[in-house]
Amino acid sequence: MGTKKSRRRFWPHLLAGAAIGAALALPAPLASADEVGESFWTPGSFGSLAATPAQPGFSLSSGYYHTSTTAGSEVARARLIRIGRLSGTAEESVSAISISPEDLAMITPAYTFATPVLGGNAGVHNIMTYVTGNIPVGAYSRARLSNIGIGHGALDGGAGYTYFNEQTGYEFSAVAGLTYNFINPHTQYQNGVDVHLDWGASRFLTKQLQIGLVGYLYNQASCDGGSGDRVGCFQSRVASAGAQLGYTIPMGALDANVNLKAYKEFAAANRPEGWNLWLAYTLAPAEPAPARSTAPPRRMYAK
Repeated sequence: MGTKKSRRRFWPHLLAGAAIGAALALPAPLASADEVGESFWTPGSFGSLAATPAQPGFSLSSGYYHTSTTAGSEVARARLIRIGRLSGTAEESVSAISISPEDLAMITPAYTFATPVLGGNAGVHNIMTYVTGNIPVGAYSRARLSNIGIGHGALDGGAGYTYFNEQTGYEFSAVAGLTYNFINPHTQYQNGVDVHLDWGASRFLTKQLQIGLVGYLYNQASCDGGSGDRVGCFQSRVASAGAQLGYTIPMGALDANVNLKAYKEFAAANRPEGWNLWLAYTLAPAEPAPARSTAPPRRMYAK
C-alpha cells in the first residue's frame, strides 16, 4: 500500500476498544431491554471510511450519542408485559404512545498495527471484518423500565467495504452484520437474529473538510422465542437516512477529527422511531512528514 493521506485515518468507531466503550456507556432513565423493541447493535455505529486503514499507533475516540424516539402501542404493551403490569393475554391492549430519549457517552481506545493483515486494500478498494459482543454486567431487573445493561449476552460480526478515491475526494462505505442474541436468564426471553447495514457516502471538499450522506437499515430476520415470550414473534425493523460533516485539525504529532452525523428514522415496526445524533472526536497519530533527501543537489548543465 502507498502512503495514506490524513483524511483517511479517522473512522472513529474502532471496535478494538468496544468492550471499554460499552462499559462506560451512560444510558438515560428510559432506556430499556432488547425484547421491548431495542437491539444490542446500535444502528449507525459505522459510516464513511469504515474500511480504510488507520495510521499505525494508538488512537483515542470519544463519542456522544443522543436519540429522541416515540414508540407505538405494540412496543408500549411489550414493556408493560415485561415489568408485570400486563399479563400478556390477547384481550389486553395499550393505545398510549411511549417516548424514549436516550444519551450515551463512549470512550474507545484502539491500536493499529503497521503490518496489514491479509492485504485488505487494493488501490481505491478497501475491505474489513469485525467481531464484537456483549457480556451481561451490572444490576438488571425485569421490573424496572431502566437498566444499565440489556440482561443477556450477544455476539455480532460482519464485513465492510469502502471505495475511496483521493484524487477526486469521493468515498462510499457499507458495513453489514448479523447479531445472535442469547437467552435473557432474568426473563427467559430470547431475541431473534438481527441483520443490519450501515452506509455512508461523502466527498472531501478540502483535505480537512468532509460532507456527505449517511443511513442504515435494521431488520430482525427471525422471531423471538423462549419460555418467557408472551408477546409473540415481535420482529422489529427500522430504516434511516441523514447527513454528516467532518473536519480534521492538524496538531503536530497528532491529528484531531470531529465528526457529526444526524439520522431521521422511518418505516419502523415493533421498535421506537425518531431521530438520533452522533458526535465523535478522535485523536490519532499524524501522517509522518516525507523524509528529506541527504544526497547533494544535482547540477543542471546546459549545452
